[in-house]
Amino acid sequence: MQTVSLEHEINPWEAQAARFDFAAKKLNLNEGLWKMLRYPEREIIVHIPVMMDDGNIEVYTGFRVQHSVARGPGKGGVRYSPEVTLDEVRALASWMTWKCAVANIPFGGAKGGVVCDPKKMSLGELERMTRRYTSQLIEFIGPEKDVLAPDMNTNEQVMAWIMDTYSMHMRQTVTSVVTGKPLSIGGSRGRREATGRGLRIMCNQALRYLNMQRDGCRVIVQGFGNVGSHAARLLMEEGYRIVGIAEIDGALYNPNGIDVHALLEYRERNSTILGYKGAEAADTDELLLAECEILIPAATENVITSRNAERIQARILCEGSNGPTTAVADDILADKRVFVIPDILANAGGVIASYFEWVQDRQGYFWKEQVVNENMEAIMVESFDSVLRYAEAHGVHNRIAACMLAIDRVAFTIQQRGIYA
Repeated sequence: MQTVSLEHEINPWEAQAARFDFAAKKLNLNEGLWKMLRYPEREIIVHIPVMMDDGNIEVYTGFRVQHSVARGPGKGGVRYSPEVTLDEVRALASWMTWKCAVANIPFGGAKGGVVCDPKKMSLGELERMTRRYTSQLIEFIGPEKDVLAPDMNTNEQVMAWIMDTYSMHMRQTVTSVVTGKPLSIGGSRGRREATGRGLRIMCNQALRYLNMQRDGCRVIVQGFGNVGSHAARLLMEEGYRIVGIAEIDGALYNPNGIDVHALLEYRERNSTILGYKGAEAADTDELLLAECEILIPAATENVITSRNAERIQARILCEGSNGPTTAVADDILADKRVFVIPDILANAGGVIASYFEWVQDRQGYFWKEQVVNENMEAIMVESFDSVLRYAEAHGVHNRIAACMLAIDRVAFTIQQRGIYA
């Protein structure tokens, strides 16, 4: 891939498009299908008036992008952040298309977001904004159209508001319009831990494939939110040694291993990991470059770029977040022979468990957590093996193999359905 500026490199839509083009070319994808799959099917921009607690009206901008619904309803989270852009939401929607296709579940890709700072908003303001955002999307979402889920700065409560707003418009309770809901209103057991659990499954599979030992295997986790904290805990319980935890405001390092249970208790009491006595303070950026067998970026996009990829020392990169590695960094990591488990495979546990939640809601029958976890593991192991076989058959690294497999599946479905005219 050609040399690009850092600004171009870290644009998530450009990074996604570069990988898509490369994979589509390797597949010799039909030009018409190439054009269809390169761009989203629908992009919605809404402006959301909200009555604030002080009586003033604030107007927020929201997005919902539906990349492809060829294989089933759109599926994707909603994020609240001052940094949300249309390009970011476009990229995340397309990644969801490929993620669902790699896992071979019957969803297409979608994503949403609102440009706001939820930390500066009251609970009432967030609820009013969420409900108005939902109402302005009402004709475009639904169990058979587009199913929403939590993402950055959204949670079970936000999903409950979306579900209730949609249900009020439909004049009946429709639990399956969202996933990631509270258990009491149609949520699924195992959903909260699913993405972290999926990362543990992928790490196990990578060690098996590479003939590496699990006991004492050193892991660094960047991001200690829902995904990173569950992944760290589950990996530690299975014998991995968690030597580093990085957050945006600082990091922790202990070469002998961090007690994740104790750290979670400390964070619960102090609302931060900083100051924890069971590890030394470290610099977040430098921790990513420390010696370890497995590095798990589980926070935001563009963590590994052309500026630091050459100094990554991990043998395995298991991507817990979406888009943590730029396309340019991919080439550097491939040259270094880092075994990359790409985001559309590594963190698919969340959308697989969401698929199970959607199925359970539609059946009105809910599974035991063990059933959820066993079914998810079976799908993830099969997906891992499929990507590895594709990589070996086509002589490409894992990310391009995952992209090729996903594009192949979506393109095949479109060809079977035909083009409506």
